[in-house]
Amino acid sequence: MRRIFHNIFTGLLLFIIIPAVHAQSVLPEDFDEWIETSMQQWDIPGMSVAVVKDGEIILTEGYGVLKLGEEQQVDHHTQFGIASVSKHMTASSLAILVDEGKISWNDKVIKHIPWFELSDPWVTANVTIHDLLTHQVGVGRMLGNRLQFMTDRSRDELLYRMRYLDFEQPFRSDYVYSNVMYTLAGEIVTAVSGQTWDEFMAERFFKPMGMSRSNTSINDLHSDGNAAHPHQYINGEVVTIPIRNWDVASPAGGVNSTAYDMAKWMLLQLNSGSFEDDQYISARSLQAIQTPQVSLGASGVDASQRSYGYGYNITDYRGYRLLSHGGATDGMNTTYILLPEENLGIIVMTNVFNTFREAVARTIIDHVLDVTDQDWNELYLNSYKNQYEVVKAEREAFEATRISGTTTTHSLDAYAGRFYSSLYEYAEVNYENGELVLTIFDDENLTADLEHWHHNTFRINWRNPAQREEFLQFRMNIEGEIDGVEIQYTLRPRLLQVGAYPTNYYRNVLYTRTQ
Repeated sequence: MRRIFHNIFTGLLLFIIIPAVHAQSVLPEDFDEWIETSMQQWDIPGMSVAVVKDGEIILTEGYGVLKLGEEQQVDHHTQFGIASVSKHMTASSLAILVDEGKISWNDKVIKHIPWFELSDPWVTANVTIHDLLTHQVGVGRMLGNRLQFMTDRSRDELLYRMRYLDFEQPFRSDYVYSNVMYTLAGEIVTAVSGQTWDEFMAERFFKPMGMSRSNTSINDLHSDGNAAHPHQYINGEVVTIPIRNWDVASPAGGVNSTAYDMAKWMLLQLNSGSFEDDQYISARSLQAIQTPQVSLGASGVDASQRSYGYGYNITDYRGYRLLSHGGATDGMNTTYILLPEENLGIIVMTNVFNTFREAVARTIIDHVLDVTDQDWNELYLNSYKNQYEVVKAEREAFEATRISGTTTTHSLDAYAGRFYSSLYEYAEVNYENGELVLTIFDDENLTADLEHWHHNTFRINWRNPAQREEFLQFRMNIEGEIDGVEIQYTLRPRLLQVGAYPTNYYRNVLYTRTQ
């Protein structure tokens, strides 16, 4: 049975049944059946949906299973990683400090974290909190392709390494999406409040709001096991993949939550920062978060403009202002949308990559707006199938450039060694049982088998299948000795369901032999 909740005057959320006519005014007819049928089309193991409207929780529901091959069903208390939907939550934590007069949006970062440094001294001296939250610093992703940066290290070490990262665009010249800069924003909360960002989120939001199953680390998932397991589409089928820890970048994408908890959060965001008569964020600070701060190029569905607030994409949809953000980490994929003029909020959380979640959200919005001119599931499904075939063909074309019959210039054992990059630290190549094995960051969870591709180029096949593959080339000095290795890290694949390549967003990192 659909779980529906209503906020009554006592300020307590109690389980009651809202009259069917009310729910049907927000949700399409046979909504549950449509979801379940469509999930089969998309091969989605599990999904959770929450909808709020006019200050009431209309729906918090789970569909499918936590993990393929197991029977436990997703429900409204199932925990999902919401990934980058966490970003506006981090902005909201900073808003509390703004309200308390401890920071301003335009504070320089070094005012609060004096040791922080970027590769450009002038930018270091002038970058502000506003710049971090609007992706205007000019530095992009550290790693991609489901790879994480120094997963077993502290956030401070991650941020320290930023002094070695080149800029992708000049400072404040363009939008360059950066998870690390949101991690830095979270560390400002730590520096100013005296609590870790994780503690601050729990004490200032999650606990008082009754979001008892929301947290900032997989280490804090509830002991009852009701947490969705990540999956990916790999080699033609959806498979389970390992759960990995994102603590090092949690302010950018590490929050875990549920449909029930996120319904409460959406009410806060739609009600001027107030929830159950308690003011968590001032209306003024929340307005700053939800107001366009930088203009972006128009794109997307029916969007005549596109801008970014603090952790929110802001677009037009059928003449309405639409606030949104997506989230993706490993096998978790989330769509989060607010339509403030309609006092409507929607979150769709899934445990495999897909765009059906977008179809769900837009179908609900259209039903509320009484528009029936588009079958969103059909549109997104056909678009995905077409994109898959195009990218698959690109991958096959690239693989056709592989030169057959070549050999390496040296015996394999000569390639073993320890290599260093100031930004990425160590990459170690070992010769084991007649094959080469790569480990980066001295992290056994970031280990791969090297497959000879051609000449001195190898394909990196990560042992965690979720990390997919990269390419590596060994370098020689003029004496013919192997003195370096260059790894091409995929920062964003064209379509992960096809693989980590082809890609048009990558970084080549040169490591120099140290031994």
